[in-house]
Amino acid sequence: MENNYNKQKYLKLLGKEYKNINEVAEEIINLQAIINLPKGTEIFLSDIHGEYEPFVHILNNGGGIIKSKINDIFGDTITEKERATLATLIYYPNQKLKLIQKETEDLNQWYEIILYRLIEVARKVSSKYTRSKVRKAINNGFKYVIDELLHSQPDDEKDKERYYQAIIKNIITLKQAPSFIIAICDLIKRMAIDHLHIIGDIFDRGEHPDLVIEKLKKFHSIDLQWGNHDICWMGASMRK
Repeated sequence: MENNYNKQKYLKLLGKEYKNINEVAEEIINLQAIINLPKGTEIFLSDIHGEYEPFVHILNNGGGIIKSKINDIFGDTITEKERATLATLIYYPNQKLKLIQKETEDLNQWYEIILYRLIEVARKVSSKYTRSKVRKAINNGFKYVIDELLHSQPDDEKDKERYYQAIIKNIITLKQAPSFIIAICDLIKRMAIDHLHIIGDIFDRGEHPDLVIEKLKKFHSIDLQWGNHDICWMGASMRK
């Protein structure tokens, strides 16, 4: 009797979220598949001490993960300088693009080369996540285009290759390359760190713990433990 009661209780709960047994089965299939994916990368940070710029740099480079992925993908097929340029572009796309636009003669050719490279990096860092999770992480537009490029290999069958090349060409022709580069760089950084652990001491010597806090408030997945310096500052702020 008790087992039947529990079954009815669980069925009612499921009925609030799912319309029929097919939807329940689909969710079970999806969740069972997800638990077989590799675990997302987690970063542990402590003793930030209000040093905002170094803190942001760690987030931008994914704790060194992004540079490592670039080396894994391209190895010696591109020069060390090109790998460094690609890494800096991903970390600081707005600033780096301004420099490149001033220094580069054939900008469209550079766009084409760098777009292919960025897509390869994005494909690498997002490979351990579901397609749905990656799509939801694209916040700066181009959601459909990025999704297509990540899942359409340029060396696929001939028709698919032309399709892939047409997307790249039109991004450049329509003068959307800078905006697209910023969007895919943001996606790479978002995928590089799946979860962030802050283990104490956001406050102390540095000038901008407030900016660190604001950055953390916007981070996609985080847990935080206050440190002794944080508690001292909170106590000091409460003194009359």
